[in-house]
Amino acid sequence: MKIGVLASQGAFAEHIAVLNRLNVEAVPVRLPRELEGLDGLIIPGGESTSIGKLMLDYDLTGRIRDLVREGLPVFGTCAGMIIMSGKISHSNTEPLGVMDISVRRNAFGRQRESFEAELSIPVLGATPFPAVFIRAPAIERTNGSVEVLARLADDTIVAARQGKLLVSAFHPELTSDLRFHQYFLDIVSGKR
Repeated sequence: MKIGVLASQGAFAEHIAVLNRLNVEAVPVRLPRELEGLDGLIIPGGESTSIGKLMLDYDLTGRIRDLVREGLPVFGTCAGMIIMSGKISHSNTEPLGVMDISVRRNAFGRQRESFEAELSIPVLGATPFPAVFIRAPAIERTNGSVEVLARLADDTIVAARQGKLLVSAFHPELTSDLRFHQYFLDIVSGKR
């Protein structure tokens, strides 16, 4: 299995390290040709406006959209969730539009409002998941076949799946808990 990690900006090295711990080949993706032969792609957290601009500048946007249409599994964390959404509230940034969700950037405030929470994510088992939220977005609306995977205590949606597409508002790569990445790998391999 070969998983690409978009390496334009953000926490790509941390995702690669987690994938390596799971004994999966992980490669940084900066150019369209590096998307070829991948079994899955991760779009990491970072700054969504910068990531989106760099994706356009390096001709990645259209190719990633095509690959999603062809069935490539994609996992977006934090800014990656914003990039994958169909709509971003109060923003001029154009997302990939591959997932039928609307998101709000910085939904919980600025850097100093970052937090950690123990989340119930039934698809990962009974043990709560240690979620790290850094200037995190939130899902405001889901449509169609989107499955909500996790909510905060106030009912805010923070993780979802639509077919082979997976998103989280938090950073699973910043914890020692490998279950969320393993869940994505199970989607890639067809086990889930």
